[in-house]
Amino acid sequence: MLTRRALITGLEGQDGSYLAELLVAQGYEVFGIIRQPRQYSNLDDVRDQVALTEADLLDQPSLVRALRHAHPSEVYNLASASFVPISWQEPVLTAQFAAVGVTFIVEAIREVDPSIRFYQASSSEIFGEPREVPQSEETPLSPRTPYGVAKAYGQYITASYRPAHGTHASSGILDNHESPRRPSDFLPQKIARAVAGIKLGLREELVVGDLDASRDWGVAGDYVRSMSLMLQQDEPADYVIATGETHSVLKCVQHEFARIGREWRRYVRPDVGLRRGNAELHDLVSDPRRARKALGWRPAVAFPDLIAMLVDAALRSLQSASAEAKVRT
Repeated sequence: MLTRRALITGLEGQDGSYLAELLVAQGYEVFGIIRQPRQYSNLDDVRDQVALTEADLLDQPSLVRALRHAHPSEVYNLASASFVPISWQEPVLTAQFAAVGVTFIVEAIREVDPSIRFYQASSSEIFGEPREVPQSEETPLSPRTPYGVAKAYGQYITASYRPAHGTHASSGILDNHESPRRPSDFLPQKIARAVAGIKLGLREELVVGDLDASRDWGVAGDYVRSMSLMLQQDEPADYVIATGETHSVLKCVQHEFARIGREWRRYVRPDVGLRRGNAELHDLVSDPRRARKALGWRPAVAFPDLIAMLVDAALRSLQSASAEAKVRT
C-alpha cells in the first residue's frame, strides 16, 4: 500500500501543527511549506517527522516546484493572517495572502496534478453581520472586514474550480477555535495568560473590552479533524465547522478565574478603548449539521475543558519561563 502524502501551507501555525500531528499519526508522509527556515515551537512534537520545503504563497512557480517535490495527494492551505483586527492595518497584504494566494495554489495544482485534493481554510468572518442565526453553508455572505472579504474570495475561487476543472476542492468555514498554540493576541489566550500571571503574582489585573461580546469557541485539535475528513469524501463540498454554541467574553473570564480559584471581579478592568466599535460582529454562531451528517464530525472537547486547557498551559509556560530566568541570574 502506497504511503499517502500531504502538503500543508501554514504548517508552523496553530492549525497547521495540529493537522501535521494528525496526519503523521494516520501514516501520512507530511510536507510543509515555509517561507524561511527557522525553529518553530509548534512543531516540537513532529519536527523529525515532517519535511519542510521553501516556497512563497504569492509565487506560483515556487508552489509548482514544491508540489513536484512533494508529490502530494492532498494539499491543505492554512496559510493566512488570522488575527482579524490586523487586517485593517494591512488590508492589501491580507488580500494578497488570503485571496490571491489561494488562486496561485489552485492554479499550481491544476498545472502539476489535477487529481490532487485541495482544502481551503475559510472562516465564519465571511458572514459579517449575518442575515440569519445560526449560520449555515447557505447563509448569504456579508463580510465586514478585509480578512472576511479575502476569505470569501478564497472560498469562491476554490468552489469555482470544481465545475470548471473538476478539482476536488473543499472549504471549511471554521468558527473560532483555540488552543495553547494560539498567539496571545487572541482573546481566550490573552485572558488565560493574564489569569495565570495573576495566579503566580506576576500581574495585578486583566484589562478587557466588551464583556458582552460572544463567539462560538471550539478547540483547534477538534477542528483539524474535519479538514482531513473533507478530503476523504467522494465529492467535494463546503462545510461549516463549529460547536453550535455561543459563550460570552464574560463567561470566558469567569471560567478562567474559577480555574485558579479567584473571584474575577477583583481583577478585571473593562476598557471601552479596546472594543471593536462598529467593527464588532454579533450573533456569530454556526450550524454544523452538514458536517455532522456527511463527515461524522463532532467536537470532542467542551468549552469548560477548553478553558482549563488554556489556563493550565499558560501556568506551565509562565512557571517555566520564571524558572529559566532564575537560572540565568
